[in-house]
Amino acid sequence: MQLRISGWVLAVILAMLATLPARAQLAVGRDYVPIVPAQLTDNPAKIEVLEFFSYGCPHCSEFHPIVSKWSSALPADVVFKRVPVSFGRPQWATLAKLFYALEASGDLTRLDAAVFDALHKKGARLYDDKSVIDWVTAQGIDGKKFADAYNSFGVISKVKRADQMAQSYKIQGVPAMAVDGKYLVTGKEIKGLPDLVLLTDQVIDLARRDRSKK
Repeated sequence: MQLRISGWVLAVILAMLATLPARAQLAVGRDYVPIVPAQLTDNPAKIEVLEFFSYGCPHCSEFHPIVSKWSSALPADVVFKRVPVSFGRPQWATLAKLFYALEASGDLTRLDAAVFDALHKKGARLYDDKSVIDWVTAQGIDGKKFADAYNSFGVISKVKRADQMAQSYKIQGVPAMAVDGKYLVTGKEIKGLPDLVLLTDQVIDLARRDRSKK
């Protein structure tokens, strides 16, 4: 049996489609701003997306499950990295050391969300070296091994580099997303944190089109 659509029905359908809102075009200043000068990325073969954040930021805590789910499904030509920043705050610098030390010890995947929960749901004050090491030890990690990583030259160097990157990328608040060393996602009109990753997807598409022109 063949389905036939009369001319007037087809005209109504087309009219309805014409009234559907078109996908909004990216606008400089509203959705993103160029990073000037553009920053070098670690792997030029990939579109690099950076999340600037701090464990001490409540909005970053809310964003963490959203961005974690989103980043787990990124296409093969995109690489996602996180950059813990301090903005010159000693307490946030301690949390940045915690992030890199967990990364170095191989415990970041297990305890990443737990750090946010400890700070923002359980009221833990992980703002000094002793409190951090005591908390990590309570999570079943060898305190001595962790302290060695936490106080290592490598971790301290990464914390300093993270703050330097925040300055180079002109980060003024967190969470913040930067794409390919060229674009800082601003999202001045987004209604919530889930919209930030959707907007980042669009900026990734912009970076991909830029690359295709070369």
